[in-house]
Amino acid sequence: MKLLEIRDLDVRYGHIQALKGVSLDVAEGEIVALLGANGAGKTTLMRTISGLLRPHAGEVLLRGAPIQRSSADSIVRLGISQVPEGRRVFPTLSVVENLRLGAYTRAVAEAAQTLEQVWTMFPRLLERREQLAGTLSGGEQQMLVIGRALMARPRLLLLDEPSLGLAPIIVRDIFRSLRQIRQQGMTVLLVEQNARMALKLADRAYVLETGRLRLQGSAAELLASPEIQASYLGHGSGASLGASDAG
Repeated sequence: MKLLEIRDLDVRYGHIQALKGVSLDVAEGEIVALLGANGAGKTTLMRTISGLLRPHAGEVLLRGAPIQRSSADSIVRLGISQVPEGRRVFPTLSVVENLRLGAYTRAVAEAAQTLEQVWTMFPRLLERREQLAGTLSGGEQQMLVIGRALMARPRLLLLDEPSLGLAPIIVRDIFRSLRQIRQQGMTVLLVEQNARMALKLADRAYVLETGRLRLQGSAAELLASPEIQASYLGHGSGASLGASDAG
């Protein structure tokens, strides 16, 4: 069953068209990767799904119901949580306070149960539960924002560049946690600069190029594609698509 459907989506910043007729879907329980160079429109798409941007045209459907005119907080209540690019923690609040903020839409007992699951997934956060979030390392902050999104118990998790700026050993830890999320059956739409790791994790993938859908297919097909290897995976150079996506 399709959990998320994007139909002919156009998004503009003033006179600049950031997305042009983009259509894609994500089925229940899938991990779908969204690849593309800087400025391709990946983050714009994520922000539109989560209600932070309004499309000029097109639809965003959650289980068949349009949500593109819903507010961001309503979309969280409907079951979509976003982990934004840049590890945006509340620096003057503790780890546990940051996590509890993610559960503001949930019942107290349900939030307590989810918190225990987050501690199990990220034991380092449990060790630092009373520490101010602003004093954590970059990798710990990334674990925290993923955990905070999970506290809402989403149907769909939007992950925007979870490995950005992290050391390789921390990236491996983050992707290990994403595999755990996958095993729990959660549906994920993943924007990730490390194309090789993203394609190894995902079921399917889409490639955006200057606001348009360029390629799509199974992750295995795209990983083996000479075009993807030449354009995005390089020749053993780290499989990076760039440090950020402003568009």
